[in-house]
Amino acid sequence: MATIQKMTKAQKFAMLKAIPEVAGNPLLMEFIDHELELLSKKNSADKKPTAQQVENQGIAEAILAHLTAQPTRLFTVTELMKEVPACAGLTNQRVSAIVRGMIGTKVERVEDKRKAFFRKLP
Repeated sequence: MATIQKMTKAQKFAMLKAIPEVAGNPLLMEFIDHELELLSKKNSADKKPTAQQVENQGIAEAILAHLTAQPTRLFTVTELMKEVPACAGLTNQRVSAIVRGMIGTKVERVEDKRKAFFRKLP
């Protein structure tokens, strides 16, 4: 079964501009051009990371440093929470989400008896 691509607003406005009746109406053309300009501004806005994302990045770096210090040891999320000072006071779910975000690029997930362990990628 083929996937159906949804049209974007910009594509719909471009199709409207191609209609001869619309192209002949300067009021409609002005409106469409204005809407396309607003869409391009919205999509090109520089998005800064939120305070939460900045904090999570710092925690991720602390976890990675801890994993790097002991490259052969496997850690559970609970052990990371206890041993990494930056994780003090955080919930298990939050630390787990931060570690999951690093899987594949910086951290390796190893499963043993249905329990997840993490270590730094070699």
